[in-house]
Amino acid sequence: MSDIRAIVALSELEAADFFPGPMWGELERLLPGYRRVQLPLSRPEDWVRLWRETPAELLVSAWQTPPLNGPLEPDDVKSLRYVCYLAGSVRKLVPRELVDRGLIVTNWGNTIAATVAECALMLILMALRRASYWALAMHREGAWKNGAPTTQSLLGRRVGLHGFGAISQQLVPMLVPFTDQIQTYSPHVPDDILARRKVRRATSLEELFSTSDIVVELAAATPQNLHIVKESHLRSIPAGGVFVNVGRGCVVDEAALLRVAREGNLQIALDVYEQEPLPPDSPFRGLPNVTLLPHLGGPTRDRRRDSGALALKNIRAFLKGDPQEAVINLDTYDRST
Repeated sequence: MSDIRAIVALSELEAADFFPGPMWGELERLLPGYRRVQLPLSRPEDWVRLWRETPAELLVSAWQTPPLNGPLEPDDVKSLRYVCYLAGSVRKLVPRELVDRGLIVTNWGNTIAATVAECALMLILMALRRASYWALAMHREGAWKNGAPTTQSLLGRRVGLHGFGAISQQLVPMLVPFTDQIQTYSPHVPDDILARRKVRRATSLEELFSTSDIVVELAAATPQNLHIVKESHLRSIPAGGVFVNVGRGCVVDEAALLRVAREGNLQIALDVYEQEPLPPDSPFRGLPNVTLLPHLGGPTRDRRRDSGALALKNIRAFLKGDPQEAVINLDTYDRST
């Protein structure tokens, strides 16, 4: 228990999803006397008045939490020491200058890795079976399979993972029941990590794409990776291949991807885009060989509790003066989207 001054600024839905059942009681035990802010606010100016009248040291926040800039000045939040953010990118909530100042910020870290990997597996299977095309055609056009449906299986296929972070490492055991032909291009991952998971190292991005039937994009959104996946890479995927992106849209040259997509030879499944939300008039919409999701790869509602569990762990650590997990430094802040 602690008498630390805390604000919990969540909507009812966020509170219920991230801290279900007894988890909410645990949060209250950790932060007795906390100030609960019901979101959304009926008057935006209440956010400024709250910080000026009752400044806090700790903020528990999520998607609906108003930003710590704009009408708020840096001096308004000078008491703040720790932001426990329950979601992913903190850029809309926390200005960079506060992180540079030394404000501790954490997010959901790797708690979402398994659900994103699960989404990647689903998109692979959907693309191979052309599930989105047939679902729409049957609903809207009364379609039925013709004499030679172009569907394929994942069994025994060669899978390439661009990037080998937490999501890729969760995806590998999900792929193993289908295939043992898994490789990755991730130059900075140690050999022993790949060896433990029985994943082969591709020596170049060109090798990864040209020798994989299915390529899953999971590289980090670093400046060096901006548009690193080019038209030549996409065209080198063998005939009948699949390209899935559940990582970051900016890693792929989307203009090149669109040109390849329009030809209809490559099955494509996307959950992330360089511009989000995807514009209603995006030329990717309506292409029969392209499966689209609206950035749903993160935690499903029933698994948001995993982020809540990490938040409780991090709050305990903060109260004890111990280090937290999933800390956002300037490098991770700059790479977030």
